[in-house]
Amino acid sequence: MSEGPSFFVSEDLPNPCEEESGWIYSTFSMTKNSKRNRPSEDEEECGLTKSSKVLAIPEKEGSFVLNMAQKDNQDQDGNHVDASSLINPLGRDLSINCLLHCSRSDYGSIASLNRSFRSLIRSGYLYKLRRQLGIKEHWVYFSCDLLKWEAFDPMRRRWMTLPSMTSNECFCFSDKESLAVGTELLVFGKDIESQVIYKYNILTNSWTSGMKTNTPRCLFGSASLGEIAIVAGGCDSRGNILSSAELYNSEIGTWCILPNMHKPRKLCSGVFMDGKFYVIGGIGIGNPSANGGERRLGIGNSKVLTSGEVYDMKTRTWVEIPDMFPIRNGEAGDASVAMGKAPPLIAVVKNELYAAYYDENEVLKYEKKSNVWITIGKLPEQTTSMNGWGMAFRACGNQLIVISGPKALNGGFININAWKPDEGSLQWTFLGRKHSGNFVYNCAVMGC
Repeated sequence: MSEGPSFFVSEDLPNPCEEESGWIYSTFSMTKNSKRNRPSEDEEECGLTKSSKVLAIPEKEGSFVLNMAQKDNQDQDGNHVDASSLINPLGRDLSINCLLHCSRSDYGSIASLNRSFRSLIRSGYLYKLRRQLGIKEHWVYFSCDLLKWEAFDPMRRRWMTLPSMTSNECFCFSDKESLAVGTELLVFGKDIESQVIYKYNILTNSWTSGMKTNTPRCLFGSASLGEIAIVAGGCDSRGNILSSAELYNSEIGTWCILPNMHKPRKLCSGVFMDGKFYVIGGIGIGNPSANGGERRLGIGNSKVLTSGEVYDMKTRTWVEIPDMFPIRNGEAGDASVAMGKAPPLIAVVKNELYAAYYDENEVLKYEKKSNVWITIGKLPEQTTSMNGWGMAFRACGNQLIVISGPKALNGGFININAWKPDEGSLQWTFLGRKHSGNFVYNCAVMGC
């Protein structure tokens, strides 16, 4: 039998309203695999796509691979045989093609078969191939507790619990930002004396810390595209608003400095659209000369920014877009009001930009050519927030999702609703519900 670290394996739920499946902590024993058939609309729902270059796999592909591998690891007398070719009747290359079509929720089970499978899963090689071939599953990662994170698989509609983070009280109670990139979930916060970033890696199902950006920052805008991510703006530990930006490459674990934006801004939001990075809205500097040119944020030295900026990674240049995110509800650029509100709630699906306006409970779509926003419908019923805080509005593959829910005396619950723009006018589909004592603190979507 193989030796090595254990793996968490998720278990199927019979229906989307069940409580979390939990992760089964297993080294050698196998949990039950997916028992569902695989209709094409389910593949479309969360962006799980196939390439004609890859071997087509029978239905119940997870069970198929596991059964073949289990048989293959024993000879006729039941003795263990060499598994360097993974599934011996197929050979290593075709075995890998089979694994590319398995759900990534089955990878923990597959990794516990033997050392060869475990080494392959932990190397990240399968995820690189999936990314090259356009095979993606999008999972939603969110936190309703200070140090606890959960994952939701919208295609199978099941909940999973990540290992708890271990940190000091300073990080526990600090404001946090989150970002999913490649196979990593990054959570930014404050330690006793400096910024700290905790990284969860799905390959090892564990948290680590120690990563540093070139410029410590909080309240920044960010977005990811495959294995890279960009963070822009925010403020430093002294309250100075930043115009700097950095690019993170999760493949090699490095941060590189990008050219500065035209305007410093904090409490902004970021997205990738048409292969370019956009940073939108936020709080900027009202009168830079008021404090001797300092960029420190003060009550009389700040303003609401309605502009956006787009960064072209090919030319390494920023272009400002005036009035990309106009002020609503007669705020008149009052920064003291805006600083109590969440950054713009925006998301991109198939290179189309959408926004959630929580005050009016509306969903808007951005028209690129005319630089205007058009109302297309309402947010799901019972969507609640505190000035935008406590709800999540994200892109999840080819659909928009909203995570929120009403509070109650027993702690309340959160709902997950989704809409696929390709299906026509805005109609939300209920995906799942979970009891929660708090609202949504942080949320990120990982597609790999």
